[in-house]
Amino acid sequence: MKIVDVVCSKARTGFFFDDQRAIKKGAVSDGAAYFGETVTPGFKSVRQAGEAISVMLILEDGQIAWGDCAAVQYSGAGGRDPLFLAEDFIPIIDKYIKPELVGKEADSFKGLCEMLESIQVDGKRLHTAIRYGVSQAILDAVAKSSKRLMCEVVADEYGTTVSEEPIPVFTQSGDNRYDNADKMILKGAAVMPHALINNVKLKLGEHGELLKEYVGWLRDRVLKLRHSEDYMPVFHIDVYGTIGAIFGVDNYPAMADYLAELEEAAKPFHLRIEGPMDAEEREKQMLCLKGLREEVDRRGIDVELVADEWCNTLEDVKYFADNKAGHMAQIKTPDLGGINNIVEAVLYCKEKGFGAYQGGTCNETDRSAQVCVNCAMATKPDQILAKPGMGVDEGYMIVYNEMERILALRKARKN
Repeated sequence: MKIVDVVCSKARTGFFFDDQRAIKKGAVSDGAAYFGETVTPGFKSVRQAGEAISVMLILEDGQIAWGDCAAVQYSGAGGRDPLFLAEDFIPIIDKYIKPELVGKEADSFKGLCEMLESIQVDGKRLHTAIRYGVSQAILDAVAKSSKRLMCEVVADEYGTTVSEEPIPVFTQSGDNRYDNADKMILKGAAVMPHALINNVKLKLGEHGELLKEYVGWLRDRVLKLRHSEDYMPVFHIDVYGTIGAIFGVDNYPAMADYLAELEEAAKPFHLRIEGPMDAEEREKQMLCLKGLREEVDRRGIDVELVADEWCNTLEDVKYFADNKAGHMAQIKTPDLGGINNIVEAVLYCKEKGFGAYQGGTCNETDRSAQVCVNCAMATKPDQILAKPGMGVDEGYMIVYNEMERILALRKARKN
């Protein structure tokens, strides 16, 4: 079935664009806003409204396949592509992508995505957000053309099997890390709470005491609110490099000592720490995570380290996995460009025995979240992020519901 037209519309995301460097330099949080000088090029304020582009592929039988181009909350940081604004990039889609897609048969997800990935403008690949959204629409178009679920298309083309069980969902609290943790516990979230520990003085503590106190509170809260002793969520906390900021990015013994304290505070729950340090460049970040993992493993500390900053592209994920830089990689879905790269990243991590966390950003849309669920059901990562939004309400509902629809539809077909 042919694609006969490509139509774009401006869209809003589930959160905001934030200037991460400005926040690390001390921008002040005031309600939902931040005040301070911007640092990252392209930002007009430290926090500004998240934007996206909906890309709709019109098929010859009148069906409409669609996906959403969205970029991460911290655009322009950690080696990422620059700020993604709809008015800047709709003309790019119309000029460079529409002519390549119109008239094409929607019969190969991999083939059309390879074509998309090869397009260059002024010698550069298309912005990751564009490739992210257009590839979603391509997957939907192939699924609609062949009367399959999107996860079935991925599984068929990559030689996998669709999961018959839900993938553990990781929920984010944002700054409201106490009330939202309660929501997560009441809803039975499998992995929680993210916690947004992105400031040493206010959230980690000059000696790590504030995070340690929070982990202890979280443990006690789960034990108090859970409805069953079988509920044993994984504690996954993103510290945005702040542990390295107080102990030194390559001071592995000191960081390991602190991680051992957090492990004890979390018991009986398993703990993951995302982004323990930010070494400010890719090679050093890999070496620091590798060194800390070796120290943690040597001492038998039961804390998993999750690669985040500087582990952005498919090539980065492979590099960190090959070098065992940490125990798990966050596969930040918009950062990889085409969603075919998400599939390949998860499968590569699994092949290497490296943890695969199919993540992304709160600054996505309902559509990008739904398509990511289909990718996860076909590849079976260790966990998938609840998104969009920085709370547990909308994102958890969207991801959970899409997963349950897939499971119910496939079960009904078998019966």
